[in-house]
Amino acid sequence: MISLAHAQTAASSTPGFEQFLPLIIIFVLFWFMLIRPQMKRAKDQKKMLAELSKGDEVVTASGQVGKIVKIGEQFISLEIAEGVITHVQKQAIQTLLPKGTIKGL
Repeated sequence: MISLAHAQTAASSTPGFEQFLPLIIIFVLFWFMLIRPQMKRAKDQKKMLAELSKGDEVVTASGQVGKIVKIGEQFISLEIAEGVITHVQKQAIQTLLPKGTIKGL
């Protein structure tokens, strides 16, 4: 009798799938709402940086708007005004603007 009672309590104290289900659901929600969109944005940013070319109009992370004059491996030369060229890290480029945007500013 004692062994039967002991077996029943031991069986009920082991964690089952039902106890882990809320944790699994929370992880799936985090994946689809936070992690996956962030990975997609990073992938799009990396693709945009790889496709930059001379003459593209861009916005940097600091808000500078300029036209790409020269592209190096790590740095980009931006013309932010007539004859004014600055050098920024390639990773600082945030947005690629449509052609002719600078003239409209």
